[in-house]
Amino acid sequence: MSTLLNTETPNSPKPLDGSSFTFSELIQQLNSQTSPPALEQLNSWLSSVQILDADLQPYIGFKEGNYWRHRVLRNEAVEMLVICWRPGQKTPIHDHNGSHGAVLVHQGLMWETIFAYDKERGLSYDTGRECPAGTVTGAGVPDIHQLGNPEVSGQDLITVHVYAPPLGVLKTYKLGSSQVDLYTPNDFPT
Repeated sequence: MSTLLNTETPNSPKPLDGSSFTFSELIQQLNSQTSPPALEQLNSWLSSVQILDADLQPYIGFKEGNYWRHRVLRNEAVEMLVICWRPGQKTPIHDHNGSHGAVLVHQGLMWETIFAYDKERGLSYDTGRECPAGTVTGAGVPDIHQLGNPEVSGQDLITVHVYAPPLGVLKTYKLGSSQVDLYTPNDFPT
């Protein structure tokens, strides 16, 4: 089940000295990982990082029809993406098929919908929530969800995602169905 960590004030673990760090320092930290960090560590890092608009400028770009994934880094242990969403754009209903991840809402309003899966009854709605800018949310294993920028938001959405281990083939689902499909995200998003 996804865990909402903070909306107004961070409540996930901070560095022991209570300090924050920069986007560049986060990239260095992620690049130094030799094994996948725990979800709690990803949540802590995203709750502690101070990201300026200028930090994300190289990774900002929007397209019509679907959200746009921009890879910041990928190694054997972790992957970081910046995803840019126009109003109404959303992911398929999916899980991360063995990876856990954390998301920081940098700009805009993200909707997260959580689903429950039963082999007999199929996929059903569980809960949903709004995640405004500054929110950090984490997805453990297993976790079936859908993220998106609500049509009614009237604004672009920019999110920062960290997955450990890096994403591979994802499982996708349809409401009311027990069928599970496979989806491979573009391995080289721009």
